[in-house]
Amino acid sequence: MINEQIRDREVRLVGEDGEQLGVMSAKDALKMAQDANLDLVKIAPTAKPPVCKIVDYGKYRYELARKEKEAKKKQKVTDVKEIRLTPNIDDNDLNTKANQARKFITKGDKVKVSLRFRGREMAHINSSKQILDSFFEKLQDVAVVEKPAKMEGRSIFMFLTEKR
Repeated sequence: MINEQIRDREVRLVGEDGEQLGVMSAKDALKMAQDANLDLVKIAPTAKPPVCKIVDYGKYRYELARKEKEAKKKQKVTDVKEIRLTPNIDDNDLNTKANQARKFITKGDKVKVSLRFRGREMAHINSSKQILDSFFEKLQDVAVVEKPAKMEGRSIFMFLTEKR
């Protein structure tokens, strides 16, 4: 909220150079801002009384946008890549999938390993957990288990992340 949009009876005023000007009526604060050819901007609306600052509103918005953009640049986005396995996978295929997962993990992504069961494969769930164990053994040097293997519906899921 800026200038006339501020409807509070009293506000805590901060000057343009950051010094505290104290608690005063919103009208007086607005008059001080207009005398300085600047805007009265509500900085902290939830405070008691609300905090307002005398600033150039266009410059203030530009600074906020720049800070937001800078913060966005510094944050790291981790993707979740999925590797799908079947209960009757061969060793060479398992090695290929493990190498692909290794690439994802070293790039900084999380890997969701899912072992999907179809039809009569559901009868052999117990013997299939060893597939996930051997998959993890191939990646033990670069990965740790974030979430251990867990059965959900017709699939078993396991999440791997990069070792720190």
